[in-house]
Amino acid sequence: MKELIGDEFQVGRGKICLVKGDITEIETDAIVNAANSTLMGGGGVDGAIHRVGGPKVLEECKRIRAAEWPDGLPTGKAVITSGGNLKAKYVIHTVGPVWHGGNRGEPELLAEAYRNSLNLAVSRRLKTIAFPSISTGAYGYPIEKASRVALTTVKEFLEKEDKVDKVEFVLFSAYDLKVYRGAARGLL
Repeated sequence: MKELIGDEFQVGRGKICLVKGDITEIETDAIVNAANSTLMGGGGVDGAIHRVGGPKVLEECKRIRAAEWPDGLPTGKAVITSGGNLKAKYVIHTVGPVWHGGNRGEPELLAEAYRNSLNLAVSRRLKTIAFPSISTGAYGYPIEKASRVALTTVKEFLEKEDKVDKVEFVLFSAYDLKVYRGAARGLL
């Protein structure tokens, strides 16, 4: 169950909201899956989205792999499927970078994952989108650094693009929410 926390920031014509909760419970046009390159599900957010979304999401991912990305979805790219059994209408799957110390293009690749997800949402005329904290789980990206990349990228996107009404960051733990709140205070 999501817990609204009241952290909402106006950026251009859109809003950035910080929410503590479970991304699989969010009613929105699209949720973003912090996927692995196989698109076949995994642990963390990816596994939860596939479990709740059900077989339709997996079948669509298999078709995308066969038709477009036979070697796997590259880091920073994004694709879209229906939401299956989720409350969200669509799932945008993106692959964030694995953290290797920050000197292998991780910030740029993480920003690309957010930007490509937002561009895909706009191309489908989606108005609301919810992100998890991409790459900060099993991929080991320090959340303090990742939150700044995420918020800066979304802020810059909303300043230039007026077709997205709301971007939510759905954070699973109180600690993650605290980190994003601190980053937002300095950036938004």
